[in-house]
Amino acid sequence: MRLKLLLVTAAALVAAPAMADTTVIHADGLVVDAASAPRGKSTVIVTDGRITAIEDGWSAVPDGATMVHLEGKTLVPGLIDLHTHLTGDPGGDFWKEAVEPDEWGVVLGAKNARRTVLAGFTTVREAGSAQHTAFSLRRATAEGLMPGPRIIAAGPALALVGGHGDTNGFRPEINAALDSGYTCTGPVECAEKVRLASQNGADVIKITATGGVLSQQGRGLEAHFSDEEMSAIARTAHSLGLKVMAHAHGARGIEAVARAGIDTVDHGTYIDEAAAKAMKANGTVLIPTLMALQGVSEGLGKGVYTPVVEAKIRAVQPLMATLVSRAREHGVTIAFGTDAGVYQHGRNAEEFRLMMAQGMTSREALAAATTTAAKVLGMENEIGRIAVGYSADIIAVQGNPLDDATVLEKVDWVMVRGRVME
Repeated sequence: MRLKLLLVTAAALVAAPAMADTTVIHADGLVVDAASAPRGKSTVIVTDGRITAIEDGWSAVPDGATMVHLEGKTLVPGLIDLHTHLTGDPGGDFWKEAVEPDEWGVVLGAKNARRTVLAGFTTVREAGSAQHTAFSLRRATAEGLMPGPRIIAAGPALALVGGHGDTNGFRPEINAALDSGYTCTGPVECAEKVRLASQNGADVIKITATGGVLSQQGRGLEAHFSDEEMSAIARTAHSLGLKVMAHAHGARGIEAVARAGIDTVDHGTYIDEAAAKAMKANGTVLIPTLMALQGVSEGLGKGVYTPVVEAKIRAVQPLMATLVSRAREHGVTIAFGTDAGVYQHGRNAEEFRLMMAQGMTSREALAAATTTAAKVLGMENEIGRIAVGYSADIIAVQGNPLDDATVLEKVDWVMVRGRVME
């Protein structure tokens, strides 16, 4: 009888639901999203990683709940950076390919993921890495094994043979040894590489659609892939439920990217009227990465970059000062992305200041890094707002970012998926 009672008791304990993990957050201000009026004293209740209630004033804390009291602070939706490279640090990109193992990227990524999330960025789109490094970070942050943002990872970028994104600048046998396995020629092979990326875990497809500034080649920045190749990439990715992000600098390359139905143009340096109109017509979003130029410009003349790369940096400097305003003249949608890794991680929010210098208001800049960025990811019902049912991705700052988005450069408290980051 006693054994039977013990077995029944054990079965009941196994069947009983685990006690909900509830956090009650008090703050003096609340920004629900960039389009809404700010609210005063508020309580946000988080249960098992999701926002379950938002109340005016400071509500009582129920037994068993954790209280976070943020007097004098404003709660803001967690920020989203749509172009990062967590597994790399700035400088020396040319030779690092040949001397650093992929595993070192995970070490750097752990450091940079923490820096990024403590800077208020609770979701990032990882725009190119070695095969497994960003995917390992994605799993570690999702499982709470280390502090970091939600990671939407591309893995290795698809590149033209010998183009930006393909290892070059070494002897042929070294180039071959360092090949990522994701170069392609012709629409059939490019479609195959999209399927390979999907098979190996990519959340998004990254392509280097034009030449680049930091690659070790002196050739121009126009289109690398043919129209047929880019269309095959977009069509195949979309059939698999994946979006495509395109590194693109030259105007005709940008135009081709938009015509192919690719989802975002990242960088967009030489955008002109024809390219902007193609983007507008096709719903292609611009990710301007203004901090990339800021970061590389700080390294000029210091031996960080080779003469070939320095010449390309100096050539694009004047264009970046008007990039956002040129795109906005033609109604192109702007979303937030910085190319972190080209500059030191953790400075991501400095992009707001650069965007506003080109005519964006604080509200528009905040929207670019929250609701607009969430929509780019297809996650507009999950992140980008402080709303019931959404993931508890919340930050706290001093001041009101709707009036001055530069207050986001100093973040005092961060929660991702209901976990407080430290």
